[in-house]
Amino acid sequence: MATGHDHHSGSSLVDRLDALYEYEREPVSQDKLHGWKTFIAMFSSEHIAGTEFVLGVLLVQHGVTAFDVFAGLALGNLLAVLSWALMCAPIAVRERLTVYWQIRKVAGPYLTVVYSGLFALVMCLLAGAMVSVSTTAVANTLGVDSPDYAAGDRIPSPAWIAIAIGVGAVIAVLAVLGFEKLAHFAKVVAPWMPFVFLAGGIASLPALGVSSLSDFWEVANEKIWNGKPEKGYSQYGFWSCVGLAWLCNACQHIGMGDVTIFRFAKKWQMGFASAFGMALGHYMAWICSGIMCAAFMVTQRAAGVDAPNPTPANIAMLGAGYAGIVCVLLAGWTTANPTLYRAGLAFQVATPNWRRWIVTLMAGVVMIFTACIPAVIANLDRIVAYYGLLFMPLGAFIFIDYWVFPRLGLQQNYAEKRRLLASWPAAVGWLGSFGICFLLYAKDNIESFAVMKKYIPSWLDAYRADLFSQVLPAWIIAVTLYALCSLIQQQFASPGRAPSAG
Repeated sequence: MATGHDHHSGSSLVDRLDALYEYEREPVSQDKLHGWKTFIAMFSSEHIAGTEFVLGVLLVQHGVTAFDVFAGLALGNLLAVLSWALMCAPIAVRERLTVYWQIRKVAGPYLTVVYSGLFALVMCLLAGAMVSVSTTAVANTLGVDSPDYAAGDRIPSPAWIAIAIGVGAVIAVLAVLGFEKLAHFAKVVAPWMPFVFLAGGIASLPALGVSSLSDFWEVANEKIWNGKPEKGYSQYGFWSCVGLAWLCNACQHIGMGDVTIFRFAKKWQMGFASAFGMALGHYMAWICSGIMCAAFMVTQRAAGVDAPNPTPANIAMLGAGYAGIVCVLLAGWTTANPTLYRAGLAFQVATPNWRRWIVTLMAGVVMIFTACIPAVIANLDRIVAYYGLLFMPLGAFIFIDYWVFPRLGLQQNYAEKRRLLASWPAAVGWLGSFGICFLLYAKDNIESFAVMKKYIPSWLDAYRADLFSQVLPAWIIAVTLYALCSLIQQQFASPGRAPSAG
């Protein structure tokens, strides 16, 4: 009898979660495994999204240099691919379980519910950002101005909000009606999106004064990534580029979220298929959207516009005409749908008795609301960074629990074997890691937290934390706290409640 009092008190919720996980906790069978083509296609399409029109532009606005972009993004994306291939995929093909079930084994069902609820909210934010991107395309076509956050727009015009509600409602209803057909639609339209980015980037170069390949590097440093941030934007550098490229999917690779996908892989080496998504989406597309942004700013200023508004639709229209507008609309739409679908599934973990269509529609309402907040798009890079820092630790515990705990003489999957509702070492490692990294960043960047500088050692005060370079410290802090607390937990565990064998 290892159930114990703690488990009994929450048995109702645990039973409902067990019912939800009935299929997902079973390892994938051999006849369901897929080969290289599936994962190359999946990564190539998933990582060319509407957000690429935003993140490449933000790097220009934050004043990075051409070297920062080309070298920093290359290093960051290489680290991302290695993280998928060497950390995520090997555990995925050995265990063949979803990330939710693996987190439950190390952290317990209650922390899994908290993780899922927060994950769903962030998915709604990201889906909202993509709806916002698609809305700029429709608004551009209808002659409606999109909000300009840098110019002080905090609420869009009523006409823009009406378009966003329409676009968001279509996406929400289609996500409820059926994911399979939408997934098929995405596979049809996704292959030509990289070419629109590439064509738009190349077509924008003459507007910047590039007439031959030899001109490019000089123009890139003077007119595209000139090292000077736009008004209202902070300065980014090389490590910001490395951190953004690595961190923007940290939740999926070092946070282990994609074990859910790679559990269908025939072998762990298929983790390298992620290179196709990174090379096309987070390298080529970010660079091309940066070029389109710079060309738009230069031509608008030459036309006498003091403060140009480089929305996704505006820069795509300049670079690729109406093909670019269609690309913006579809890039936002095809990625908002699966994102909203994931949000609905994650919400369902916290509300197991609710019907999926109700949960998905509720997520859709949150998505539309966030789409109408211009600050979301203007701060998308930071939202992505927080997203990585917040969700990565629980996945890091899976990695440490699998590879390191046996070498330390610690029990693996301790929460599952003890049937604990929540693992306190996991809670300390999770919240401790995020809290420390956030405070180190906030002391220099958020005014209300500056007071803490009076109470910390001078060496810590001198440390300047860049939100995007916090990945490694956050990972190290998380696993260190988790391992130390687990040592204490298992050292002082009651012999009478020793876990059963296996």
